[in-house]
Amino acid sequence: MIRLSDLPLREDLIGQEPYGAPQLDVPVVLNVNENPYPPSPAIRHEMAAAVVSLAGGLNRYPDREATALRSDLAHYLGHGLTAADIWVANGSNEVMSHLLTAFGGPGRKVLTFTPTYSMYPEYARNTCTGYVTVPRRADYTVDTELVLRAIAEHDPTLVLITTPNNPTGTAVDLDTIEAIAQGTDKLIVVDEAYQEFSSRPSALELLDRYPRLIVSRTMSKAFALAGGRIGYLAAAPAIVDACRIVRLPYHLSAQTQAIARVALAHSDELLAQVRALAGEARAFEAWARGRRYDVVDSEANFSLIGRFPDRHMVWQDLLDRGILIRETGPAGYLRVSAGTPHEMAILRSALDELSPKLEGNPA
Repeated sequence: MIRLSDLPLREDLIGQEPYGAPQLDVPVVLNVNENPYPPSPAIRHEMAAAVVSLAGGLNRYPDREATALRSDLAHYLGHGLTAADIWVANGSNEVMSHLLTAFGGPGRKVLTFTPTYSMYPEYARNTCTGYVTVPRRADYTVDTELVLRAIAEHDPTLVLITTPNNPTGTAVDLDTIEAIAQGTDKLIVVDEAYQEFSSRPSALELLDRYPRLIVSRTMSKAFALAGGRIGYLAAAPAIVDACRIVRLPYHLSAQTQAIARVALAHSDELLAQVRALAGEARAFEAWARGRRYDVVDSEANFSLIGRFPDRHMVWQDLLDRGILIRETGPAGYLRVSAGTPHEMAILRSALDELSPKLEGNPA
C-alpha cells in the first residue's frame, strides 16, 4: 500500500494535517459555532421541493454565474447592491480561497491580526501566498494605528479584518474600518461571518465609497445553513470579476443554489433565533464572570472563557460528559458556541461539577 510519504507532495505540505474541528456524536455539540435550530419543517419541505423540481435538469450544468442567487443575496443585503456586486461560493472558505488565488500567490502577502480564524494560514499556504500576522491589542481588538502601522511594515496585497473575530468574538467599529480604508490602497477584506449576531453596523455601508473594500459573509451561522455550504462577498464588480476568473467551472451546484434561494426567501424566519442565540452567549458569559472565569467581550454567537491551567483536561472532562466545546484561541482558553437553553444549562452544571479540579477557578 502506498503511503503519503511515498508521494511527491509539495514540500510545504509535508507534515501538515487536514483542517478539522472534531465531529463527534455526543448529546451536546457546542464547538463549531453552528446554529442549533434547524430550518422549520415547512422550509425543509420547500427546499426539498425545489431540489425535486430541478432534478429533471441535473443532466445539464447549473448556472455557472449563480445569477438568481446573487440577485437574491443583493436584495437581502440592501445598500443599493446588485448581482454584479456579489460573489457566491461553497462557504466563505471558498470565497476566501478565490480572493487569495486572484490577488495572492508567490511574492505576495496577506496580513491579519492574531489570534484569529485558524483557516487563514491554510488559505495562504494553499495559494502560495505569504502569511503575515501582527498580534492584536491586549483586549484582542484592533485599532487604526495598529493596522496601518502593520500595513506600512509588511506591504501586503490583502488585509483580513475579522469582525466579530473568531475565536475571541471581539468586534471592530465602523469608524475604525473607514479610517483604515482611507489610510491605505491595499485590498481590505472585512470578514463578517458573525455580523448578524452583532449590533454594530456593517462595513457594507462603506462599499460605495471605498472600491478596494470587500465584505465577506456566510449563510452557515445566522441562517442555520452550515450544511448548505453558502458563502458570499460584496464588493466592486471588478473584484467579483477577479473571482470569476479563478473559480472552477460550475463550482456551485444547482442544489446548493436552490436551497440557498429558499433560505433567503424565508430570511425573517431563519434569522428569528439570532437575537436569542446572542442572548444565550451573553448570559453564559455573565454566569462565567460570576464564577470568576476570565471572559473575553464577545459580539458573536460564541464565548471565550478561561484561563484554565490545563484546558485540554477541561475539554476532555466535558467530552467525557457528552459535551463538545472547542479547544482553540489563546493559551488557557476554551470557546463555547451558543446552544439551546437546555444545552447551556447542561454545560453550566458540568463546569460547576468540574470546578473543584480547576486550580485558579472557584469550587
